Amino acid sequence: MKIKTLLFVGAITFALATPESLMANPRPKPKPGKPDIEDAKKGGKKHPKLDVAKIKERLKVAFEKRKKNRGDAKKEGNKVRNKGGRAFGKLVRDDDKIKELRDAFKAAAKEQHGKVKDLHKQLKDASDEDKDSLRELLKGLRADWVEGMKGNREEVRARLKEIREEFKNKRDEVIDANDDDGDDDPGE
Repeated sequence: MKIKTLLFVGAITFALATPESLMANPRPKPKPGKPDIEDAKKGGKKHPKLDVAKIKERLKVAFEKRKKNRGDAKKEGNKVRNKGGRAFGKLVRDDDKIKELRDAFKAAAKEQHGKVKDLHKQLKDASDEDKDSLRELLKGLRADWVEGMKGNREEVRARLKEIREEFKNKRDEVIDANDDDGDDDPGE
């Protein structure tokens, strides 16, 4: 009997409290920059009309500027940041041997891609017995390609080391050599 009474009192309390909580919401303030209801009734704020010609002109100038900057970025290539003297940027890009290696790698990649494409076409039309041999050929091509990539990478690394040695900063050696000349003080 106590639980029944408790539930009954709780239901009545909830029913009486609900309408008050719904009506207790404050009236929202109008957002700044938006016309009030009274302003809207009087005709509202006057907004400036959009000048389509000006907008089109600004967009045209912006697109031309972007296109120009994009073209310049393509010419410059990827800008390599100097991280403690380890990046060479233009020296590496303009090196003849590295260009040859890059071109040879691109040609080998095209050739490899053509071979793999042909084998995949053959694989689609092949019987079950031939598919196994074609898959083995694909695996062999993949292994050869990985070895070729490693070799190319090693050649590029070797050339980078050569460039690094060629353009190494020998400032400390020059300073030490100047100190050993026997001069007393550099200021005298």
